[in-house]
Amino acid sequence: MSDNNTTVILDTGCANLSSVRFAFERLNADVIVSADHQVIKSAARVVLPGVGTAGAAMDALVSRDLVSIINNLTQPVMGVCLGMQMLTEKSNEHGGRTEQDITCLGLIPTQINELDSQGLPLPHMGWNQITVSDHPLFKGVEDGSYVYFVHSFKAPLSQHTIASSQYGEAFSAAIAKDNFFGVQFHPEKSAAIGSQILQNFLNMGNQT
Repeated sequence: MSDNNTTVILDTGCANLSSVRFAFERLNADVIVSADHQVIKSAARVVLPGVGTAGAAMDALVSRDLVSIINNLTQPVMGVCLGMQMLTEKSNEHGGRTEQDITCLGLIPTQINELDSQGLPLPHMGWNQITVSDHPLFKGVEDGSYVYFVHSFKAPLSQHTIASSQYGEAFSAAIAKDNFFGVQFHPEKSAAIGSQILQNFLNMGNQT
């Protein structure tokens, strides 16, 4: 890590770590999976992956003592799918464990609720179009580009939305605040568009 250009994927114990890592490796990124606090703090950029429910994912972060580490990061941090949702204030995806909302990281002031699919099947699974902003994460990505989604919960449209999509209702396909941002879709499964987004993320770290 002498050149400090390492991308660290947080080892949250979730199942999609390897697919995210392979996507970065295809871009020749220096990427490692780690829960080591010093490795995370010294990374050029950090990825927060996630599959499953918000409650279980937050439990994993707490058990690895990663919450305060993440909250104090100043480099670019990108949440993927559930990882995006964990950046928000709270989620009602409690997986049947409790009726109380799950307290998330609180880094982006919005919250996660079930997607109102207007009768369309849930989870929302497959390719869908996004409408993008001029956020650096979407440099070179055109409006109407297709990316791959798998989710039943969503962040609503808000001032922190940097890309949107629609499935029954309009929702945030990506959100951001300061150095924290997240994508609801899976860039590692989104072919050339996903690779472009991951490369944009890598470029951001190079600029800091």
